[in-house]
Amino acid sequence: MAICTVFVIAGQSAATLLARLYYDKGGKSKWLGALVQLAGFPILLPYYFFPTKTTNPTTNISTSTTPESKEPSTLILASIYVSLGLLIALGSFLYSVGLSYLPVSTYSLICASQLAFNALFSFFLNSQKFTLYIVNALVLLTISSTLLVLHGDSTDDPSGGSKAKYAIGFICTLGASAEYSLTLSLSQLVFRKVLRRETFRVVMDMIVYQSLVATCAILVGLFGSGEWKGLRNEMEGYELGKVSYVMNLIWSAIIWQLFDVGMVGLVFEASSLFSNAINVVGLPVVPVVAVIFFHDKMDGIKAMALVLAIWGFVSYVYQHYLDDQKSKIENKNGNS
Repeated sequence: MAICTVFVIAGQSAATLLARLYYDKGGKSKWLGALVQLAGFPILLPYYFFPTKTTNPTTNISTSTTPESKEPSTLILASIYVSLGLLIALGSFLYSVGLSYLPVSTYSLICASQLAFNALFSFFLNSQKFTLYIVNALVLLTISSTLLVLHGDSTDDPSGGSKAKYAIGFICTLGASAEYSLTLSLSQLVFRKVLRRETFRVVMDMIVYQSLVATCAILVGLFGSGEWKGLRNEMEGYELGKVSYVMNLIWSAIIWQLFDVGMVGLVFEASSLFSNAINVVGLPVVPVVAVIFFHDKMDGIKAMALVLAIWGFVSYVYQHYLDDQKSKIENKNGNS
């Protein structure tokens, strides 16, 4: 679990900074920025060539031989993978647009709102209960995002644009955070109601097939929008050179997949809600690194938003810690 946590926190930070570097040094394609978040899934394919041990499912979902626990049909699985894959494609594109118009520090703090969306969707889809700590986290993250809205101006826009671009970046990032949280909650619902187990093979199938669908959707957008025609000129005009341009895209794709592997590993070892909590815990790392390497402004308002976001993270994670301790006690009493 420690390795998966490192993959999530380090992978997210590195991939976000590489994406910002791409736009800072001459990259312009929003579709290509979305594609590198998804197209690295082939590095996961060698997993299928290794023999897997037969193990019991890792969740408490019933896997008995009752009619309700029959394997879902191919049509149902295909519908799930296509639907979630299209959602992921939409979220990746929105994230790409948001990052192209916002400084990394602001972008990362807005992404913290996915905790609030996760709690909301989990309440309706996964029977997540609202506790004092979760409500505290939601309030703090809402205030943090509100401060960033009031703080936004043209001088905080790395694209050198206007308040309109800042607003577009903010809305797209907020929408992407909502979409990502919805996808996680839907995935958990699928595991509980349809797949009825969370073996590592099942989770790998989900991430690979979803990524395949999402990659195809982004490729359609890339070619349909005509942005592919300008990629050669974009590479030639890249400030750091052609080799750096290609290496940026390759390493971004690889690191995003390591991030996905970490998320998958945390889902396998714990739960989708816990993986999302670890995901957002890593977000405060990005603004600090962005100030050092990208010279993002860290004025009083943004610093206050960062403190509130971290406070919200701690409150949310502490609630998961309490839930985990309660679950261990219940399991121990049940075994006794």
